Amino acid sequence: MDHFALVDGELHCEAVPLSRIAAEVGTPVYVYSANALRTQARRFRDGLKGAGRVHLAYAIKANPNIAVLNVLAREGYGADVVSGGEMARALAAGMPAADIVFSGVGKTRAELSRGIGAEIGQFNIELEEEGVVLAQLAAAQGKTARAVLRVNPDVDAGTHAKISTGKSENKFGVPIAEAADIFGRLAGLNGLNLRGVAIHIGSQLLDLGPLEAAYSRIGAFVSELRARGHTITHVDLGGGLGVNYKAGDVPPDPADFGAMVARVTKDWDVTLMFEPGRVITGNAGVLLTEVIWVKPGVTSPYVIVDAAMNDLARPALYDAWHDFEAVRPSGECMVANIAGPVCETGDTFARDREIDVVKSGDLAIFRTAGAYGATMASTYNSRPLVPEVLVDGDRYAVVADRIAAETILAAERVPDWL
Repeated sequence: MDHFALVDGELHCEAVPLSRIAAEVGTPVYVYSANALRTQARRFRDGLKGAGRVHLAYAIKANPNIAVLNVLAREGYGADVVSGGEMARALAAGMPAADIVFSGVGKTRAELSRGIGAEIGQFNIELEEEGVVLAQLAAAQGKTARAVLRVNPDVDAGTHAKISTGKSENKFGVPIAEAADIFGRLAGLNGLNLRGVAIHIGSQLLDLGPLEAAYSRIGAFVSELRARGHTITHVDLGGGLGVNYKAGDVPPDPADFGAMVARVTKDWDVTLMFEPGRVITGNAGVLLTEVIWVKPGVTSPYVIVDAAMNDLARPALYDAWHDFEAVRPSGECMVANIAGPVCETGDTFARDREIDVVKSGDLAIFRTAGAYGATMASTYNSRPLVPEVLVDGDRYAVVADRIAAETILAAERVPDWL
């Protein structure tokens, strides 16, 4: 079901017309559908029903809004965090500490200590020294930190180079050829319960083949560890399932993913852990914007909108595609470039794209903006920080305020000596 659909000729989020949100909140603004979040969270969970013992931890980096996290907490999801700030968000949203997984290659000692003190469920260790320090910090607190060792399987995920994480040249995990010896040295440390291994090869994966190859490799590694006498109770298989950003994208269905997981892992006898992010929130959100000008161009006109690269960075970072649609489409189309007001040529969302005919003052949306949208926003060009809205049926609430440039300016200081 599309939770952003035309009703009487106007795009609605669930039962709320987007023009109402634009009039009452202003643009640009992110709009999320609570029922889209619930639907996709349940689809992912249901897809893994045949996979045995499963733990689901939503990857907060995809969309850390506390209202979004609260919806997912109510669906039984824990959290995959990569910073102390994300851990604080997960706890504030009602996600139990025991259901939090702390990932990331650059956890500080302060963050490790905070996680130990909160008694979070698992640390994903990225290098041997981190494991040694984690054990020391836990022992000093009189506690034992539950952890797994992240292994780099040297598998090409076949995704964009900037979101690939499982090749040997990437910064994540320990090389699989060295992992057994590292595991052995860490496993006996006081303060550390090294209970398994973790893997994550990339994001926006549209093919199950690389995942199956990586999972098969990690399964063989689990057998090797057990042959060495280690007890393995947990295997973290990460996340990475993609979504359909444009026509022609065919992401794996969660049921097909679950069937593959069940087949590959049937003899492992472990708790399988997953960290879905984009697949839960990607299509649950849009960026609502207003057309400022339609500016003539040499080959195609420029549709200048009030959203910019500081609000939605993915096209500038990754040449990412986001469908652009009028809120009140006339049925007519035009070929145009779509750009924002930031003084960078990179502030261009699309080139020579066939889109709905729009004019100055019209409202439009960028679709599939619920993941890696507001969370990557900035105040570049001294622009306000974009607000966020959550819709649930026929009601909506502002769940993150627009932070004005003046508010940000008020936090800055000129030294006395100037």
